[in-house]
Formats: sequence, C-alpha cells, structure tokens
Amino acid sequence: MTVVAITGPASTPITSIRSAPDLIRTSFTAFGTFGVLLVTKQSAVPWARAILASELRAIDRTCSRFRPDSELVRLTEAAGRSQPVSPLLAEAIAVALRAAAATDGDVDPTCGLSLIRIGYDRDFSELASCQPAPAAAVRPVPATGWQHVDLDQDRLTVRIPAGAQLDLGATAKALAADRAAQAIAAATDAGVLVNLGGDIAVAGPPPAIGWRVEVAREVSPADADATGQQPVVVALWDGGLATSGTCSRVWRRGGQLLHHILDPRTGLSADSCWATVSVAAASCVDANTASTAAVIRSDAAPSWLETLGLPARLVGADGAVITTSEWPDEL
Repeated sequence: MTVVAITGPASTPITSIRSAPDLIRTSFTAFGTFGVLLVTKQSAVPWARAILASELRAIDRTCSRFRPDSELVRLTEAAGRSQPVSPLLAEAIAVALRAAAATDGDVDPTCGLSLIRIGYDRDFSELASCQPAPAAAVRPVPATGWQHVDLDQDRLTVRIPAGAQLDLGATAKALAADRAAQAIAAATDAGVLVNLGGDIAVAGPPPAIGWRVEVAREVSPADADATGQQPVVVALWDGGLATSGTCSRVWRRGGQLLHHILDPRTGLSADSCWATVSVAAASCVDANTASTAAVIRSDAAPSWLETLGLPARLVGADGAVITTSEWPDEL
C-alpha cells in the first residue's frame, strides 16, 4: 500500500448549497442523511440522477455495516482469514487506510467494535428513536489498529485481525461523493456538485460565479434567525469540502451523551473543544479525513491544519470561530 499525505486544496470550501436559478437541483436522502445534487445542464439531469443512484447503491451494498448482506459484513464474519474482495471494497479500504496513515491513526477504520460498544450498533435513524434502558452501560474498547489490516490491491484480498470489525463510515460517504461527481461530469460534460450530508464534491465546469454555498451553521436555522446570526457563504470552484462536528449524530447511553466521532485510542466519543470543523481539500475524501481528525485533535487542530495548508473554519463549543490563513473571504 502506498501511503499518501492529505493533499492541499484546489479551491475554497462549502457545506450546504445556495443554488442559482440556472442550476438544476435534486434533493434526496442517503446513508441516513440529506443529499443534494446540482448540475449546470438540464440535458444532464437524467444521466446525473441515474449515475448518482448507481454509485450510492454500490457503496451501500459494499460498505455498510448495518446491512447483513453487505460485502463489509461478510468480510467481518471472516475476520482472521484472507478473503477475496471486490474492486470497490478494496478501493474503499485503501482510502480508509490512507486516511489513517495521513492522520497518524486519528481516523482509524478498525473502530467498528468501538462504535458498537458505545451504542452505535444500528442505522442512526433507528438509534435516534431508540431509548436504551437506563442501566445500559458504556463499555469502551480501543480500535484494533489500522496497521493490522492486510490489503493486497493487486490480488484483491483483505485480511482483518480476528475479532476486529471495520467501520468505513468516516470515509466511504466522502468517497461516494467524489466517485459520483467525477462519473457524472465525465458522462455529461456538465458541472456537478454532490452533497451527502455535508460531504461535498464538485467536478466539471463550475458556474460562472463558482458554487456559492453556505457553511454549516453552529446553531439551528431557527435559532440563528432569532439571534440574528448571519450565514457564512463562500465560493467553491473545484475539489471538495467536508464538515465534521460533535453536535450531530448524538445519543445517550448509560447516562452519557455520546457522538459518532471516536478517539480510536480510547474507544469513546472524542472530547473536543470544537462544535464543527469545515475543511476544503483537493477531494472530498481528503477534506473529510482532515475535518474528522481536527475534531479528534481538539486544540492542536488549527496548527496542524495550517501546516498542511488546508483552508478551515473551526467553531468552538462556545461559538468562537477560528479560521486558518487559507480560509477565503466570506461572501
């Protein structure tokens, strides 16, 4: 496996889209979250929707840990033995291992059992509606360690340690956004933006003024309107952006308030000073990797992002905002 560092930005970042009148918008749900597809040509819409649906189905059938028939679940059942895998699962695991290497293990795909132990054992829409018994205790277990995953991309085989469980959620959604945007642009020659719950990828010719989008607010739109908080809008021309945070995908277990971004060293939800972190990079996968790691790194994140030269906007739990020097002027 070739280890590649997180690549720098090709442009400026975004999280939710403000579509111009000449853009064709499709809204949908996927992976338990919202989705938006924008294209610059009306003629591209049927192809774009079909390609997007195909990519999302493929990622779900391959990488979901909540589908008993997924390829990832079958791989987990065979833990301890080398198994043949599809090119897509090999790619998804390679992306996850690259993210782990680039973040010194902060974003670790071997945290599947860790997530189960703290209660994230089903699709989040089910988890949010489920009220566990008050006695349900949190019994954390650290991640197994990404270095122990043996991937051979040439032979398309993978071996994960006995007892380990992979979770590709930190990177697979971003990979789906990248793959879909690139495939749509190649097939239609249109500009395209794919937003999967804040994981955003763009490809093809952008609109004349760029993709104008609103960065995720730290409070709900209703609260923002009540307090007069103005939205933050920036322009994106290419590449990708992701926003990670500790305020979404939250649940209670054993009296503890938990969220889905784990510190793989403890197996518990990361204790971070950031409510949200938005990062732009040359791809959505790289942006997601950096934003997730920034949440885990807490107060060490700004200097780390500066060193990488990545545009970022970090919002503290108290609402204070810090941006890296590469963050663009807000519109």
